[in-house]
Amino acid sequence: MLNIFRNLGKHWVACLAVVALLIVQASCDLALPGYTSNIVDVGIQQGGVDSALPDTLRDTTLQALKILMSDEEAAALEAAYAPADENGVRALLDTADTETLASSLTMPDVALYMAAAAQSAQRQGVDTALPEPQDLDTAAAMVSTAAAQPGFDHQAMLDQMASAQASLAPDTESTLASQAVQLVRLEYQAQGIDGDVQMSYLLSTGGQMLLYSLLMVAAAVSVGFIASRVSAAIGRDLRRQVFNKVVSFSNAETDRFSTASLITRTTNDIQQVQQTSVMLLRIVAYAPILGIGGIVRVAGTATGLSWIIVLAVALLMSIVFVLMQVALPKFKLMQTLVDRLNLVSREILTGIMPIRAFSREKYEEERFDVASKDLMRTQLFTNRVMTFMMPAMMLIMNGTTLLIVWFGGHAMAESGMQIGDLIAFITYTMQIVMSFLMLTVISIMLPRAGVAADRIEEVLRTEPVIEDPKPEALPAGLDHKDWKGVVRFDHVHFRYPGADEDALTDIDFTAEPGKTTAIIGATGCGKSTLLNLIPRFYDATEGSVTLDGVNIRDIPQQTLRAQLGYVPQKGVLFSGTIESNLKFGGSFITDDDMHQAADIAQATDFITAKSEGFASPIAQGGTNVSGGQKQRLSIARAIAKAPKVYLFDDSFSALDYKTDVALRRALREKTGDATVIIVAQRISTVLHADQILVLDEGRIVGRGRHSELMETCPEYQEIAKSQLSQKELGLNSTEGGVS
Repeated sequence: MLNIFRNLGKHWVACLAVVALLIVQASCDLALPGYTSNIVDVGIQQGGVDSALPDTLRDTTLQALKILMSDEEAAALEAAYAPADENGVRALLDTADTETLASSLTMPDVALYMAAAAQSAQRQGVDTALPEPQDLDTAAAMVSTAAAQPGFDHQAMLDQMASAQASLAPDTESTLASQAVQLVRLEYQAQGIDGDVQMSYLLSTGGQMLLYSLLMVAAAVSVGFIASRVSAAIGRDLRRQVFNKVVSFSNAETDRFSTASLITRTTNDIQQVQQTSVMLLRIVAYAPILGIGGIVRVAGTATGLSWIIVLAVALLMSIVFVLMQVALPKFKLMQTLVDRLNLVSREILTGIMPIRAFSREKYEEERFDVASKDLMRTQLFTNRVMTFMMPAMMLIMNGTTLLIVWFGGHAMAESGMQIGDLIAFITYTMQIVMSFLMLTVISIMLPRAGVAADRIEEVLRTEPVIEDPKPEALPAGLDHKDWKGVVRFDHVHFRYPGADEDALTDIDFTAEPGKTTAIIGATGCGKSTLLNLIPRFYDATEGSVTLDGVNIRDIPQQTLRAQLGYVPQKGVLFSGTIESNLKFGGSFITDDDMHQAADIAQATDFITAKSEGFASPIAQGGTNVSGGQKQRLSIARAIAKAPKVYLFDDSFSALDYKTDVALRRALREKTGDATVIIVAQRISTVLHADQILVLDEGRIVGRGRHSELMETCPEYQEIAKSQLSQKELGLNSTEGGVS
């Protein structure tokens, strides 16, 4: 998993921008429950009144409140309001110290409100009743009248009010503040502006909620945009790195990983990392910010229900830990099974013709079915384990809600907790639980992506066995060397990685320009292996291979292969056109070079027979041309490059005898000053070579021309007699030979 974060670290600026935006998003998200609480508690229950200090106050009510306050507080209250207008209403000045005044007004507001409530109950003849504006006027008049009576002790009244306040329990302060607000609301009713105050508060609070919501949406969209770009860049970079690394691999590294596994790592594994990178930036980075912010907000509500959150989080983490312990090994196995399925699929699709020829469709279907079912069973197991997670999470979330409602209801009944506070607490709790739930969801993807990232890193860490020499180790004058094409094998031994014995033993010969060296022998004797040492598809285990006296290990691979024209045993064409395939050797190949190469390879006839000629499309793998046509195009591709050394790995096997003779005759004229090395199965192909090497079990058992070998090499005689008649073996004509 560290590899995933290492890839993200390469885009640290974008990641920091995402974190900053997520903080903005979380702040907006966490602010909304508070506004919802205010709308319920203040906007609906309190009529939009959020303070014990009214914005406008009638002079009669002001005078009554001053009587219920100390002289200093009364003077401050008097100074806080402007003179009364024609309706006897006084407006709060902007310079007033609202917080201090609201605190000092709480008990006077409550006292005056209770007096108004008592007047309402007396008027209606009931025990308790909600006061109306007329009851407030009556209560204010009674307070003013009582204060004007002889013997009224103002200080004794204040002491009595302070004693009553001190006797109240601390958890009733919210109730006290709520009653003080009710006095302000009653005052607004008396002024006839209570509806306007409530609507103004609701519109103001709702507008702020809308702004926060829009800001949250903008931040979320920006995070999604940046996260998508970062993940796409990570996928692009990983694909480029893996591709460049795989292209540098020798056959040994390719065989070690297998082609199917390399394809899986380049596609499926990188896609896993890319998808998880998006989730990490959008969810994993957001979850702790939201969770910590929610905990801070919950701690500020002072509801005494925080233990419910601790319990829920502990249960969530326990479930995640148990499920990951069960599922993680299966995630590691899943990628291996994907490799296996890709391998079987690739083998079946590339070998569909022999499968049909041998009527093995049923067997291959069963083999594919086994690989598919193995993957299916592993996926089902992990999916079932993870399916258990979601119901468990929902159970915890719903159970948490029930606990909050149960204990919150008791708190409302016993300590006067308001409905809005309970709603806000539930919302914050759900945000905290959801943040852990988001981490749980990503934990489903993260283990598999971690395995995929490790597999990608394994490819990137693999150093090719075949490497270019360091610049300081290059032979002097190599950049300007006039290559001739002399290939020399000096007592070369070669053993495949992991093999117990050598595939080639003590190979020693020289292939010179203007001459043809042919290699022949029984199947599996090492002919193609020998040829593969020249372009450094493998490196010799012992001895050396030189080009113009320079050890090929000391020549950069690109420089070495620029001198070679290689035609593989199995013709390989690339999707595109005939022209793009023939010019595959480089941009320096002209149209004339291409046409000349096609003439030499005896390919012009079938190319011109096509309606689009050299612009005719070639399907992937060259499936829309025959085997002989594919082989001739491969030969033409090598000829168009005009190399110093031609390497033909049994490249004439699909040609008929007439085409073979014509091609080799034309090739002899083209390659007069080049070195030609031919690996062949047919005696007719090598009959007139300047030097024939006979291989048997990786050793050279015969060397010379055809006539010499017919006299001195039993192995060569056996091959010749098995393919040619006695009359043909006695021919001295050079027709069709490559000399």
